[in-house]
Amino acid sequence: MSTILYPSPVFGPVHSRRLGLSLGINLMPADGKLCTFDCLYCECGLNTSHRPSQPRPSREEVAEALEETLRKMAAAGEQPDVLTFAGNGEPTAHPDFPAIIDDTLRLRDALCPSARVSVLSNATMLHRPAVVEALRRIDNNIQKLDTVDIQYISLVDRPAGAYDVEQVIRQLEAFEGNVIVQSLFMAGSVGGRSVDNTTDVFVSPWLEALRRIAPREVMVYTIARETPIPTLMKAPREALDAIAQRVREAGLSVSVSY
Repeated sequence: MSTILYPSPVFGPVHSRRLGLSLGINLMPADGKLCTFDCLYCECGLNTSHRPSQPRPSREEVAEALEETLRKMAAAGEQPDVLTFAGNGEPTAHPDFPAIIDDTLRLRDALCPSARVSVLSNATMLHRPAVVEALRRIDNNIQKLDTVDIQYISLVDRPAGAYDVEQVIRQLEAFEGNVIVQSLFMAGSVGGRSVDNTTDVFVSPWLEALRRIAPREVMVYTIARETPIPTLMKAPREALDAIAQRVREAGLSVSVSY
């Protein structure tokens, strides 16, 4: 079982397939995973396998670490393309997430004004108005929607609490285009059940949801690293290309990562 746990509160920079030179911001504990999803494909492992003993970093700790790192990068003549909230769990679940966004935008403007601020989220905290308001102010509001099939979501994404996919679609619609939808497609199986979501039975309803959401961009991607479940497999390149073409035909911008 593979596990990649990220340092907290700042890690990298790393070269992202989708975002460029990315300086990561991890709002979860450094010694374990704390997430509102428990995705079978998560590179950080499963929630039950890596329970943290440390607390989340405080708002002050995040700001101090980010400023220190940005100043060191500037002194070395290096600038990040993007400041990315990601790491060992759902970043918007941090109780001070909106204030941390305030601090990050201030530091970005002062120390690396050309960098974009991105948040990778699973869309489980969009019922919180302060979280939504903060997401409206960043450059790349990237929200997960792998499928609209609730049985698949229960099998693969495994939300920690109640999850209403129709409500999530409405919440994504409310961004009025100021949102990027990221969707992971894969093949393989778990416990003898297929997890292939590249077929039309999954793709057509997902496309209908995208038409409603009308996102700025759709990110289609697949597994990049070893997963906790060894029977999961990358989606074939031709399947990803076919899905991306259908997104284009729906009038939406799309990027593909293999």
